[in-house]
Amino acid sequence: MLSRTDLRGSTPTLAQLRRALPRGGTDVNSVLPTVTPVVEDIAAHGSSAALDYGEKFDHVRPTSVRVPADVVAAALDNLAPDVADALRESISRARKVHADQRRSTTRTQVVPGGAVSEKWIPVRRVGLYVPGGNAVYPSSVVMNVVPAQEAGVASLVVASPPQAAFGGWPHPTILAACALLGVDEVWAVGGAQGIALLAYGGEDTDGSTLDPVDLITGPGNIFVTAAKRLVRSVVGIDSEAGPTEIAILADDSADPAHVAADLISQAEHDVIAASVLVTDSAAFADAVDAEVEKQSAVTKHTERVNEALTGAQSGVVLVDDLDAGIAVVDAYAAEHLEIQTRDAAAVAERITNAGAIFVGAYSPVSLGDYCAGSNHVLPTSGSARHASGLSVQTFLKGVHVIDYDEAALKDVAAAVITLADAEDLPAHGDAVKRRFAAQFGLS
Repeated sequence: MLSRTDLRGSTPTLAQLRRALPRGGTDVNSVLPTVTPVVEDIAAHGSSAALDYGEKFDHVRPTSVRVPADVVAAALDNLAPDVADALRESISRARKVHADQRRSTTRTQVVPGGAVSEKWIPVRRVGLYVPGGNAVYPSSVVMNVVPAQEAGVASLVVASPPQAAFGGWPHPTILAACALLGVDEVWAVGGAQGIALLAYGGEDTDGSTLDPVDLITGPGNIFVTAAKRLVRSVVGIDSEAGPTEIAILADDSADPAHVAADLISQAEHDVIAASVLVTDSAAFADAVDAEVEKQSAVTKHTERVNEALTGAQSGVVLVDDLDAGIAVVDAYAAEHLEIQTRDAAAVAERITNAGAIFVGAYSPVSLGDYCAGSNHVLPTSGSARHASGLSVQTFLKGVHVIDYDEAALKDVAAAVITLADAEDLPAHGDAVKRRFAAQFGLS
């Protein structure tokens, strides 16, 4: 089922590797002509335009953008107890991990009388987007809200598409997750129109204000991604998320059934999801193929899984040895990277490019999706080479505070003036000279 790329007997350059490896993706530029008028319309007309587009695309028009508090509360009241307990466990574990990411102010005494501090200030207001689509994602509520709360964000709103099956409100499980997290502002708006309304704000149907946000986080489809690109000069965004992906680096010590199950679990997301196996054993690859055939035939979303696994974005990469395998997965820079090899922890230490690394047979990506405590909003499409997953840091601004007294400035004045003159910016130097007019002969 999985196509094969055979790199054995060769030593490709990094550029050759990037070209040779299976890679899907979406052409965000292709939908910009469709999305741009939506964003511009909402920038000009606010929530009425957003509701119009929601009615067009989601085939439902909620009575208000903001979900009433009693609807959110009822969603939790009616949530199956086992789902509520599982969400509480997910929240608890995520809080433990993200609480340890909090940063404290640092102060560096550069010279006597001259210090630079760095303090961390939470973003004032954030918009957290939770998609609809093929599945329901209460886990994405957890992964976006917890780090924002741990960062100290004072004002946050969750936006999720309205559902015709639920009276025009977001899916009840999404609302229940918001209730469990203490989120009291949820908007029934999705897609590009949801992103635009978060960026520009507006007035709800009852005349109340829908305040714009300063930062938008959370994954979505290509239209959401395009909208985030269009508004990123107005607000901050976390990333332009591409299709989800898994890479598995495995040798013949791994269990083919485990590896096949993990490849299938990622393919379940979307027909453009990527599932890639990197191995130095052709026999192991054959065994995984056999397991994929068997397991995909009985999984719930067989057609979706098979389309994803047979797409150009998925496949098996054969390499000569473990060192070559490490080079391949570093070049690929997967959103999710599983290491299923002998001494997997030592191999994981050698990886430099991955959104998240899952070590050994009992750390599957599914664990990270829900209950590891880690965050599942991760860089895609190779951007793990330079970007990180969602964290407390995403919601903090590092601000330098410069505090020099007269003597400390005077001591370095000549260097400042010299550098200002070297850059042909004499007024910069004059700003220092004016503070010591007598010394520099100024009246």
